[in-house]
Amino acid sequence: MSDSRPTVADKRKAFRKLHEAGCFVIPNPWNIGTARYLQGLGFKALATTSAGHAHSLGYPDGAQSRDAVLAHYRELVEATEVPLNADFENGFADDPDGVADSVTRCIATGVAGLSIEDSPKSDTPLYAFDLSLARVKAARAAVDRAGGEVVFTARAENFIRGVPDLDDVIRRLKAYAAAGADCLYAPGIRTREQIEAVVKAVAPKPVNFLGGGAFGFTVSDLAAMGVRRISVGGSLARVAMHAFIKTATEIAQEGKFDGFAGLVTNAELNKFFSEDRQKLS
Repeated sequence: MSDSRPTVADKRKAFRKLHEAGCFVIPNPWNIGTARYLQGLGFKALATTSAGHAHSLGYPDGAQSRDAVLAHYRELVEATEVPLNADFENGFADDPDGVADSVTRCIATGVAGLSIEDSPKSDTPLYAFDLSLARVKAARAAVDRAGGEVVFTARAENFIRGVPDLDDVIRRLKAYAAAGADCLYAPGIRTREQIEAVVKAVAPKPVNFLGGGAFGFTVSDLAAMGVRRISVGGSLARVAMHAFIKTATEIAQEGKFDGFAGLVTNAELNKFFSEDRQKLS
C-alpha cells in the first residue's frame, strides 16, 4: 500500500467535516470489491451493511458474532481510502457497560463513524426509553475516551421494528442528541412530513436518511428537506442478490439464460480492478 494513503485520523477528520454542511451519500458495500468500486465512483465515504455482509456469508442479518463483524470492518477500513461508517447493530450487548466495551473495540478497527440501534436482538421491538438513553450515554463516553474523533450516530428503530410512532421516534432522537449523539437516524421513515419533522426536531445536528427504496426523492430533494447524510442499507446488496436469484431460478426452472443479457463484461471489470490495484502500488 502507498505511504500517501490517508491515516485513520485523516479519515475521521474528513468524515466529521462531511457532516458540517451540505448533503452526501454513503452507499453500503458488503465486501472489498464493492467497496473499491463505490470508492472509484467518487463517493466520499462508505458505510457497512450488516444484512448485506451476513447474507453474502450465508447468515441471516444479526446472526454473526461480534468478532466476525469487527474483522469485516477492519478489512474494509484497510482496503479503502475513504471514511467508513460501521452499522454496528445494537452494539452486540443489551447493558450499557457491554455497549461501551463493544464501541471501544469497534473504534479500534479504524472506522470513522459508528451507529448504535435502540432495538435488541429479540422479539422485543425496542429497549425501554431509559435503558436506550443509558446505552447512548455509554456509547458516547466510550467514543470520548477514545479521543472523540469518531462520529457517533444514535438510531431510533421504531419504523422498522413495527412501532411506527413518530412522536416516540422524535422523543428518543431528541434525548439521544442531548446525550451527545453526533448524528441521528430513524430508519424506515419515508414521507416528506416524517423526514422534515425529524430534521427539525434534532436541528442543528445532522440526520441520516435511509434511502433504501424507490421513495420518489432525489439527493437534491432530501438535501432541500435538511437531510445531511443518505445511506442505502442492504439495498445495493439486495439488488445484486435479486438479480442472482432471478437469473439462477430461470436457469433451474426454465432452462433459460436470458438474465445474462446486457451484463457488464469480464473485460470491463478486469479493467477497473486492474487500474484500481495500480493505484495501490
